[in-house]
Amino acid sequence: MTDTKKMGRPRTFDSREALMAAMNVFWAKGYDGASLKDLTGAMGISGPSMYAAFGDKRELFLKTIDLYGDVDGCAPVVAFEAEPDIERAVKGFLEQVIIYATAHESGAKGCFLASSVSASIGEVEGVSERVEKAIDDTDKRLAARFDLEKEKGVLPPDFPSLERARFLYDIRQGYMFRGRAGWTADAMRKDIDHRVKMILATQSAGCA
Repeated sequence: MTDTKKMGRPRTFDSREALMAAMNVFWAKGYDGASLKDLTGAMGISGPSMYAAFGDKRELFLKTIDLYGDVDGCAPVVAFEAEPDIERAVKGFLEQVIIYATAHESGAKGCFLASSVSASIGEVEGVSERVEKAIDDTDKRLAARFDLEKEKGVLPPDFPSLERARFLYDIRQGYMFRGRAGWTADAMRKDIDHRVKMILATQSAGCA
């Protein structure tokens, strides 16, 4: 007779989909507000299965942060890197951010890191380091795109790539906050062209 307890049972759920479901719960309710019942219900698995696959609630939370950084949160950055024209790239980045801020498929609004994860900094071990890394990685990727335009001669050699990258990221966070506050996509798009010009303004133009 085969001992199924020793052999264990194969997982019958998609780990990525389960993590996405857990992330949406944390996004909507925060770390403290998300109960194990909320999480396992959304993930469609039992408590023991959750612990076996993802660890305890803290470990699960950290894994959702990693997932957001690797997949969901990077979509605007990917759009920015893929567009060859820098002006359209900046506009495309902001357009993607507005979509995420107002019409995310999960129904959540705002940025997962800013609206949910940041509230647990200092309370949940491992969160601070992940948020810091996510911000630093994004700054570097955005700055690298501006550096490429400097190499091509599209942007002047003294264009402050890292400073504008941080500025672009900060505008992103502002859009996310407005989305969480109930602003519509149309309302946010009204000044998008002006913001693109601000991001790409040269040093000489700014000092005139």
